[in-house]
Amino acid sequence: MRYLRKLQRLLKYQYLKLLRAKGGASSVAMGFGVGLFVEMFNLPTYGTSFLLVFPLIFLLRGHLAAALIGFVFGKIIYVPMTIPNAMVGGFVLPKHFNVHVSFLPEWANHLLLINLKLIVGGMIDGAILAAVCYFPIRYSVNAFKAKRKERRKSRRQDASGNAIL
Repeated sequence: MRYLRKLQRLLKYQYLKLLRAKGGASSVAMGFGVGLFVEMFNLPTYGTSFLLVFPLIFLLRGHLAAALIGFVFGKIIYVPMTIPNAMVGGFVLPKHFNVHVSFLPEWANHLLLINLKLIVGGMIDGAILAAVCYFPIRYSVNAFKAKRKERRKSRRQDASGNAIL
């Protein structure tokens, strides 16, 4: 029970650190978006796209912890998103497009084509999801910061005895 309480306190502390991040709300929202974007095409690339998170976070000035949260959230929604990813990938790739590696059997070439559709569709859907999630996250972090600032201001006024009625 004691370890559960410690874990709860640690998670709350990390959550507050995330909300009070140095880069501000846009950094947290950008990090979440990058993590979500990369996860949408991570599975067909057999996990190698996870390495793309680090340079993207650096280039887009995102927050790494938020990217990891976005990555986990993407893992949760990935299975329902495979159908739209494959549909979008099939729509974007030409109809006559075919993958043919000479030494592989036909079924393996077909699996490579399906993976390619998932990668292309996942990149497009992931970019759209990241853009859609960016603004609500930025707004909610800014609202949290404003509410915290207002509470601190009212506490300072109460402590100084100059409370406004």
